[in-house]
Amino acid sequence: MTIIGFVGADPEQRQARNNGSKFTVLSVATQRSWKNAEDEWVSKVEWHRVAIFRPRLAEAVLTNVKKGAHVLVEGTLISSTYEQANGKGKKAKTAKITSWSIRADVVRKLDRGEPEPEAPASGSQTSAPVVDSDAPF
Repeated sequence: MTIIGFVGADPEQRQARNNGSKFTVLSVATQRSWKNAEDEWVSKVEWHRVAIFRPRLAEAVLTNVKKGAHVLVEGTLISSTYEQANGKGKKAKTAKITSWSIRADVVRKLDRGEPEPEAPASGSQTSAPVVDSDAPF
């Protein structure tokens, strides 16, 4: 799965409950827009939880990605199911909750860098900074 969006908060490092391994969590917002029946533009924002388990990628994201950054995320969609108590006493029921997250293999910053003091020579291009699992971090 691939998404392009904006980071909603600075990345956080967490620790897995089951085995204690460290991972990084990133919150990314995407937006879609369409015209409704009245020919007016409507938009909806979706929030995506991104989990990064690759140590070098996680460290690079913690160091280089901040709230507001424009990013491309590639990874696998993962579901987690758990039960949550709903109510108290004899009539309490449990609800099965399913949450979705993206297990990232690549996180690439799409932000343009700060302008250089001198303009580059005509015809030259600069590429966007890359933070992915193959980067030498």
